[in-house]
Amino acid sequence: MSKNNQSRKTFIMFLVACLIGFFIVSFVEVLRSSYAPTGPGPDVQTAAAVSTAEIGRTPSSFADLAERLKPTVVNISTTKTVRSGSARSPFGGRTPFDRYFGGDDFFERFFGDTPRREFKQRSLGSGFIISADGYIFTNNHVVEQADKILVKLSDGREYTADVIGRDAKTDIALIKIKPNNSLPVADIGDSEKLKVGEWVMAIGNPFGLEQTVTAGIVSAKGRVIGAGPYDNFIQTDASINPGNSGGPLFNMEGRVIGINTAIVAHGQGIGFAIPISMANSILPDLKSKGKVTRGWMGISVQDISEEIAKNLKLKDKSGALISEVFKGDPADKAGLQPGDVVIEVNGTKIKDTHQLLIVIAGFHVGERVNVKVVRDNQEKVFQVTVTERKDKPEVAMEQGGKKEEFGMTVQDITPQIARQLNIPKSTGVIVTDVEEGSPADDVGIQPRDIILQINKTNIHSVKEYQKEISKQSAKNSIMLLIKRGKSTFFVAVRR
Repeated sequence: MSKNNQSRKTFIMFLVACLIGFFIVSFVEVLRSSYAPTGPGPDVQTAAAVSTAEIGRTPSSFADLAERLKPTVVNISTTKTVRSGSARSPFGGRTPFDRYFGGDDFFERFFGDTPRREFKQRSLGSGFIISADGYIFTNNHVVEQADKILVKLSDGREYTADVIGRDAKTDIALIKIKPNNSLPVADIGDSEKLKVGEWVMAIGNPFGLEQTVTAGIVSAKGRVIGAGPYDNFIQTDASINPGNSGGPLFNMEGRVIGINTAIVAHGQGIGFAIPISMANSILPDLKSKGKVTRGWMGISVQDISEEIAKNLKLKDKSGALISEVFKGDPADKAGLQPGDVVIEVNGTKIKDTHQLLIVIAGFHVGERVNVKVVRDNQEKVFQVTVTERKDKPEVAMEQGGKKEEFGMTVQDITPQIARQLNIPKSTGVIVTDVEEGSPADDVGIQPRDIILQINKTNIHSVKEYQKEISKQSAKNSIMLLIKRGKSTFFVAVRR
């Protein structure tokens, strides 16, 4: 009996020892797993860590930067004389009396000419100093037609400024003050290197609140908002308000990369700045001439639609389609023709007409540039000597009517129509009517349009027009060269 008890006790002790050992081993494994590295195995690649330098050094505070840059920013207040249209109505426009008594004629007949009131209109803006002797960049719309421009520095000193140069097409102006001593100057950055997502800071005079600092990021680049022919705006969510116009947009190195210019009236966090590279490129002209001289090749261009790309058998829609070559201008002398597609200028690939316009405008008068085009599915290079851009005169339009195809009616251009349009009698045919919902209507053809070409063949009469329309190649679609007012453009029409 005692022998059996002894065996049982030995077994229990052995069992307890095994359990203790199991718990000890388990505990050790838990500790090892807790302190062991948790990275992936040798066959798994890890993502590289991104340093703060790589993401533009996200600032912990803008205080030091703002303190350093504020002295380079100025407040601009302007005064201009505005002459009211009529002294009778303080509300502007027509009054109920106008309907019954004939408006101004009635009052002038019985009371004589009413003197027009003049009043002073005051506005506020911003700017920044670009030279120690007092040259300042701002917006054209801030100083345009101003009788008096007053510049206030960050230390409270005030100076009267003169306009040195203005450019309405880019909304950039250069003004100058005559300071008593050397002024702090804003460092100019490189807006071409700016990246979407970078931190930026705006300083300005919104609503007259001097030296206001706001911050945000670059939301987009190359925005076209319809402000002018050379739109290339930086979009930012840094708060920009009325009065910020003309003020600087800084990067985190404290360099100016843009000129704050516009906002979306009913938007929030949507502001636009002119790239400083654009301002720099026209600075010499503004300083020396007071205006900007831009390059001109003498062509009218349009973007390429899907239908036009198919008709011309192009690989894609990139490039700019020449719709008109002005006689005697550089492109004409170089041999360019309507229907050529510009794909490259001096090594710069051309994406669309807007880019081509900006590229050409950047060339100096007299400069020779290489223009690569696609003509009849072959690439050709022409050397064009750039001249100064000048505005072309408007062309009048008139009406007529006879011969219907693709839902539009055309007729020969009579001597009377030719005189009204100031064009040769044998220039194309004129559209006199467009049927609603027709193929011609779908692509935007309008009465008074002049058709100059069909499928790149010149036409001079309805007879020639009908001959080209009846060809097999024109059964399903045609490409027309249209003249409308002062514009000339291609359009593809499908049945």
